[in-house]
Amino acid sequence: MENLRIHKTAIIHPGAELSSGVTVGPYSIIEEGVRLGDNVRVGSHCVITGQTIIGRNTKIYTGAVIGSAPQDKKYAADDNVFLNIGENNVIREYVTMNPGTAQGGGKTTIGDNNLFMAYSHIAHDCIIGNHCVMANSATLAGHVTLEDNTVIGGLSAVHQFVRLGRLSIVGGCTKVIQDIPPFSMCVGHPAKVIKPNTIGLKRAGFKDDLIKRLNLAFKILFRSGLSKTNAIERVVKEIDQCPELEHLIFFCKTTKRGLCS
Repeated sequence: MENLRIHKTAIIHPGAELSSGVTVGPYSIIEEGVRLGDNVRVGSHCVITGQTIIGRNTKIYTGAVIGSAPQDKKYAADDNVFLNIGENNVIREYVTMNPGTAQGGGKTTIGDNNLFMAYSHIAHDCIIGNHCVMANSATLAGHVTLEDNTVIGGLSAVHQFVRLGRLSIVGGCTKVIQDIPPFSMCVGHPAKVIKPNTIGLKRAGFKDDLIKRLNLAFKILFRSGLSKTNAIERVVKEIDQCPELEHLIFFCKTTKRGLCS
């Protein structure tokens, strides 16, 4: 452990592992079993506990509580559960993140390069991809999956076992109780598909031809009035396929909670 910068008021358990360049601010607590990667920065008054791994260059701001016990009645104090957080994440003020549960696979997993704004919450057994954004006070219930590049607006809440597809965006104050399709823009109480996330797709480098194909697919899937099965069949038949369309179709076929309308 080299170049550690630990404030004199911070409490570090001897059983915690801190890699090179770690910074821990005033009055923060790092408990036994925690592993912090190179150059992780922990602000003041944070608590990091449990079997929690945090990847290099992650920044954690004031008051965050990372790795505390799941809010699940089935959880027992001796359960062997984990929280794995990747690299280059930004975890803002008072964010809370819980590990998995024994019944749910035992692990909450968070990828790389994500932004979790103030007061956002990630519950047990969630799977978060890369380059996702959760705005202020956005909350995920247990077993939620966010694919890469998902954006969730402030004060939105996501129901248990819901999936949010790649490059989707959910507007603020939205109630999400069913799966959010990839590449979509959704908002409402409950959430409804408004249109493809055109601006997000352009920023991600999608060509105009591909965006046109996705627009047509969305019209068939969500505006034609066809059943899900018939709409998917029509998309496959009428639109030239590509990896993005194949992903959209696979996502729609494999939904368990249903797609938002």
